[in-house]
Amino acid sequence: MPDYDNLSEEELESVIAQAQQTLIEKKNNKRKEVIAEIKALAASINLSIEIKGDAKKNPTKNSKIAAKYHNPEDPSQTWSGRGLTPKWMQALIAGGYNKRDLEI
Repeated sequence: MPDYDNLSEEELESVIAQAQQTLIEKKNNKRKEVIAEIKALAASINLSIEIKGDAKKNPTKNSKIAAKYHNPEDPSQTWSGRGLTPKWMQALIAGGYNKRDLEI
């Protein structure tokens, strides 16, 4: 076991990166072994199974929402209509604009 106190920061980062990569590989190998075992057990009772890969848990979580409104004075400022109303839109509405006037 190396003496981590005597390693430089770069050497420690390298050790950590190598350890993380080794851990990922071991987990992937374990997963493959378990899947093969499950398939063998299923085949032993005349079942066929399909194991799908890791799917995103919530595919819409990180997807961009299209903008519905824009600032006519600064087109780079847009808003999707979700969440808090941006200050630029609050100021325009207070200044006499209608929300419909700001639709894209």
